[in-house]
Amino acid sequence: MRKQLCEALQERSVKANMTFLTGDLGFMALEPLRSTMENRFINAGVSEQNMVSVAAAMAMQNLEVWVYSIAPFCYARPFEQIRNDICFHKLPVNIIGNGGGYGYGVMGPTHHAIEDYGVLLTLPNMMVFAPVFDEDVETVIARAGDSGSATYVRLGRGEAPQGYTVPAYAPWRQLCGGSGPVVVAVGPLAGTYIEGFSAMPTSTRPNLWAVSELPIEQNPMPEHLLRQIAHSSLLCVAEEHVRRGGFASELSLHLAGLGVAIPRLVHLHARAHHYERYGSQSYLRCQSQLDPQSMLLALTGKLDA
Repeated sequence: MRKQLCEALQERSVKANMTFLTGDLGFMALEPLRSTMENRFINAGVSEQNMVSVAAAMAMQNLEVWVYSIAPFCYARPFEQIRNDICFHKLPVNIIGNGGGYGYGVMGPTHHAIEDYGVLLTLPNMMVFAPVFDEDVETVIARAGDSGSATYVRLGRGEAPQGYTVPAYAPWRQLCGGSGPVVVAVGPLAGTYIEGFSAMPTSTRPNLWAVSELPIEQNPMPEHLLRQIAHSSLLCVAEEHVRRGGFASELSLHLAGLGVAIPRLVHLHARAHHYERYGSQSYLRCQSQLDPQSMLLALTGKLDA
């Protein structure tokens, strides 16, 4: 999604008060943005805590500020600065984390971002955006920049199957439908299930939904989805995030607060930071049983715990 990110930020950079800070990253991708923004594009170096504090100071001067790095470097390393300097002061700083989930798979646990949005959503005045498809990025950048809130944009890699027509962006989208159970997936992971589900007969095909914005209270669930959950015998949540503090917990609490009866819940999630071997994002998803085959087994009750 970095190409789409660069294009979206270039388009937005016509705003004279927009600034962009990078933690010495974005090479071979963001050079067009640097050329467009000139001295408003700042390489803050490998100094993420300082970069976030500088971004907060800029926002206090009514600048629109974007901060970019590999995901764990822009939320884990400077978490105190995000908490104290940005969120406690209600400043609209936009943090872009590239490689959400297991995106930097072969680089090991230091480069994985599998607790990111759960951690950040414990803070006040924070919104999270997780675009599903490459085509979503332009709209996500516009919505984040106009939100008036601190934001975290979790970038991944769009994984729509070939020939699939990507629906217009919305915080909640149904990607395929049938008479089967309800599946809700966060961000790009949702795209990996479309092909397998679409090949199933309508009588058993799940209703697959993708969520792209959190917390739920900022964008209430569609009534159609609530009705599907109420009439389903199974709700499956899939997220490239650890179990504790993840979307499944937030969704369960939200539904309980609405008085919606929750059917049997299956939760597929990132199972570990440490594995005996590291590989691609797809490989680590398989290790965590987030791959399409594991999803199909989970829906039939045949997935090993």
